[in-house]
Amino acid sequence: MIRNEKEYQEALRRLEGDEDFIAEQQVTLRGLNLTPDEVARALEPALSFHAQLMEEVAWYERVRRRDFEVIEKLTAIGRLLIAARIANGVSQRELADRLGVAEAQVSRDERNEYHGITVERAQRIFETLGETITMRIGARSLTAAS
Repeated sequence: MIRNEKEYQEALRRLEGDEDFIAEQQVTLRGLNLTPDEVARALEPALSFHAQLMEEVAWYERVRRRDFEVIEKLTAIGRLLIAARIANGVSQRELADRLGVAEAQVSRDERNEYHGITVERAQRIFETLGETITMRIGARSLTAAS
């Protein structure tokens, strides 16, 4: 997950480098007289990593525009906390200062996507960032076990 502008810029550079690498590999593999299926199979890992990085870049760009995802499980609250920090242009260091904790604590928490965070602590972070939360509860259909 991209958590700051430096990581975002690095991801953009990596995307460009990946595209060049994939194109070069494709030429090399075709030069080995591999079938199109063999070329595709050989490129699959690189293409998969590239697609994942593209998704991370797109997420970061959406978050900076304050285009937050709707979360359907409270276990996703950590990713939303990170998104709120990024959207507000607050660095991990600034958030740590505002919360009165070490920057290493915020970094570790974000690396773990705030796994196991208490409701009170999540609320404090949202308040520190000047954010409010709106929740909606909806029923989902449950099927009977056969």
